[in-house]
Amino acid sequence: MNGPDYYLPAAATGIALAFKFPSLLREWRDPLLRSVCALLALGTSVFFFSAPPTIAQVNRITGVPNISGPLVYALLSAFSASCLVLMVNWRGGPPEVTRRVSRRWIAGYTAVSVALVVLFALGDAPVERLRDLDTYYANTPYIREMIVLYLTGLTVAGVAMAYLCLRWSLQVRGLLRAGLSAIAVGYLFNLSYAATKFTAVFARWAGHDLDWLSSETAPLLASAAALFSAIGFCLPLAFQRLGEQVTVWSTYRRLGPLWRELRGLGPHGVAPSRISWWPSADLLVTQRESDIHDGMLSLYPYFDSRVHARAHAAAVASGNGPAQARAVADAAMVTAAVRARAADPEGTALARPDGPPDTAVSGEGPRDLVRMSLALRHSPVVAAARTAVARSESGTHEPIR
Repeated sequence: MNGPDYYLPAAATGIALAFKFPSLLREWRDPLLRSVCALLALGTSVFFFSAPPTIAQVNRITGVPNISGPLVYALLSAFSASCLVLMVNWRGGPPEVTRRVSRRWIAGYTAVSVALVVLFALGDAPVERLRDLDTYYANTPYIREMIVLYLTGLTVAGVAMAYLCLRWSLQVRGLLRAGLSAIAVGYLFNLSYAATKFTAVFARWAGHDLDWLSSETAPLLASAAALFSAIGFCLPLAFQRLGEQVTVWSTYRRLGPLWRELRGLGPHGVAPSRISWWPSADLLVTQRESDIHDGMLSLYPYFDSRVHARAHAAAVASGNGPAQARAVADAAMVTAAVRARAADPEGTALARPDGPPDTAVSGEGPRDLVRMSLALRHSPVVAAARTAVARSESGTHEPIR
């Protein structure tokens, strides 16, 4: 494998990290998002620093032959830890347990990384090797131990990841199961990579030459492992995020009728405030909900509990459940208040013996507001309330049916 074989996946993971970075800045407290970004950053680093041209350049800049060896091995160890931490956070569970397990994996592989550097410093590797460091120095004191340690760390991570993924995949369905299966396959390739490396090293110890396993076969296995693992991690997370975005955009769209009904009724009659030119869907939903609440706040003096009670009774009589009946009654009261405010903007006719209802609108979250918005568009009870208000204003009266 040549430089482009390493730089292309490094660029791909780097681009994925660049797309994730804004989300990390906004939600840096999210452990799952931090784990994903750490995995992408370390994956980019592993591919970049494992490329033979980069190895040669790092050795030249530092002036230390083969210093790229412990650097790449330490990055591989950190990458193994990041995969395990991501899996722990992805699986979820009690936060204290998740943090404790994550810290143990991080501490263990940090110790491995430090030991790799110490062993390299104690050893003697004066001849630069860009592709076969493992086998060339397989019998060199301390360098030999460094090689065995990093391969052992990879093996432990591979076994743990394959076990966790296969066990979890038996408990889930759909894309998550497919993703976990792909990750397990990826780590089986990773174990094959470690096995070929170990075989080549053991062959050197026995006086044989199987270096081609380490320099030619192992990199191919590592590429396959990276491909399957990347697919496994990205597929469920990407579709999970896509599903969340679809839900958010659906909420935004369904809030439309209620938002349009109340548009421009905010404090002092000011139109809804503008937000950034490329806002997130969550921000748009939050802004729309805020505009709706501001509009309802300005309508509070015009809310009529009699309209609410009649609409609620009509909704119950039509077979609506308690939550839906309340949403229909709220929507009917809102649409009546909008028309009452339009007919009497100064509020001269607001004095009512019963006053506004004790709980003007029941919508305390997006689900209630969505129900109200849908009732505003589709409910015949709300349409009847709207008609009754119009007839009342024209001098005729008709009960809400």
